[in-house]
Amino acid sequence: MRHTISVLVENKFGVLTRVAGLFSGRGYNIDTLNVGPTHDPKFSRMTIVTTGDEATLEQIVKQLNKLPNVLKVQNFGEGEYVDRELVLVKVGVDSKSRAEVMQITDIFRAKIVDVQPKSLTIEITGNDSKVGKFLDLMNSFGVIELTRTGKAAMPRK
Repeated sequence: MRHTISVLVENKFGVLTRVAGLFSGRGYNIDTLNVGPTHDPKFSRMTIVTTGDEATLEQIVKQLNKLPNVLKVQNFGEGEYVDRELVLVKVGVDSKSRAEVMQITDIFRAKIVDVQPKSLTIEITGNDSKVGKFLDLMNSFGVIELTRTGKAAMPRK
């Protein structure tokens, strides 16, 4: 089962290394990791997506709370948070497929950010479902290159 964890930390040297070390040292995998400063530059928020059962998740949360410079750990349950991910995808196109790719891009409210003779680079933001459906459609045209930011999440309350 996938879990989304939000970790508020002091924005100090070595914090990211300690968090990543906690996961690797105990054999837990990080599916995605997104880190950035909050409205207060003294603090950063990490959004970590990991896979495991409830016992594993409980252990991860306990261990994160023990780390220096960690201020708050939240495990988001289903529907308790808003999340988004940014994806840049370069899709191969020719004169026949270019219009179709552009039409699908408009339907998904994505943006074409670069146009080349044989490719389009598209920016899409959204939740896992939206991004996944878009990428499934783009695969039929030929994905040349892709990069993802990882999930950024905030609680609803």
